[in-house]
Amino acid sequence: MKKSLLLVPALLLGVAACTPTEQGAAFGGASGAAIGALASGNKVEGAIIGGAIGTVAGALVGRASENSNRCVYRDEYGRRYEARCPRGY
Repeated sequence: MKKSLLLVPALLLGVAACTPTEQGAAFGGASGAAIGALASGNKVEGAIIGGAIGTVAGALVGRASENSNRCVYRDEYGRRYEARCPRGY
């Protein structure tokens, strides 16, 4: 039990160096596996399915947050384009 408690900080430090997409995938996968195992009659199958769904969902959410410093503009012809946001946004 004590050894498993030592793994938690090590895993958190490992995820700290990841991109938001990777962090979202890791957190989503772990959360999905835990929820799937608790909610399913077959704990192993529930953990696998929940982990897979959670990984995909977490990666999508993480990827959406990566472009947070980008703004969408329209040019004089009405076409949309992305560029860096001005300072303070």
